[in-house]
This record gives sequence, C-alpha cells and structure tokens, in this order.
Amino acid sequence: MSVHHLLAAAVTAPLDSAAHLSAQPDAATALTMSSGRLGATVAVLLGLVGTVVGGLALARPTSRVGTGSGRLGGVLALATGLAGLVLGALVVATSDGGVGTGNGRGGAFVALVVGLGGVVLGGLALARSRRTGRLSV
Repeated sequence: MSVHHLLAAAVTAPLDSAAHLSAQPDAATALTMSSGRLGATVAVLLGLVGTVVGGLALARPTSRVGTGSGRLGGVLALATGLAGLVLGALVVATSDGGVGTGNGRGGAFVALVVGLGGVVLGGLALARSRRTGRLSV
C-alpha cells in the first residue's frame, strides 16, 4: 500500500465513524412516548381496572347489582387482569434494553404484578359467587 492510500484511509475513517454515529437513533427522553411505553401504560391500566373491580366484587355483597359485584365483577376483573398480564409479558419479551432505557420494561413489570392481582381477585370473586349459588349479573 502506498502512502497516498494510507493518508486517504486516515482522513476518511473519522468521517465514516461520524456518519455511523449520526445514523444511530437517539436515546428516549423522559417525555418521549415510545411504543413500549405505550404498551406498558395500557397494560398497567388494564391490570389496575382488574384489581379495582376484583376488590370491589369481593368487598360488596353478591346481592347487589352492578359492575363490581357478583359474577359479572369477577369475570370483568379476571378478563382485564389477564389482558394486562399478557400485554405486560409481551412488552417484557419484546423490549431490547433494560429498565430506564425508554422501552417500557419497568412499566411492564408493574403491569405483570398489577395484572396478576386482578386475576387473583377476579378468581376469588368468581369462586365466592359460585359458592353462594347466586348469579347476579
């Protein structure tokens, strides 16, 4: 190789690395709503609805009619808790970075816990409504 080729390689190497660095995506800021963060937020909200409705279904008597009571409350809590749990697991499985990188992994872990709470409370409410034998819809 000649000196000319070595000098050309030395001059163009920093330019190539600068072009490579500029093509890299920017890190997510605190206010950026990425698809992972959006999925984790929806999963947390679904799990939270399941947990609240399941808690209300257990706290209220089965003779009352409403969303949070009896068999309907148990089914609603079980369904929304399970949806939050599955969506949270999907976000955890598809995220490519760790917690704090802006891909929603931290929120997805919260969704797993809250969704599991909704599933457990919904299942307990359904078991209680079957045990009493009343079908309050």
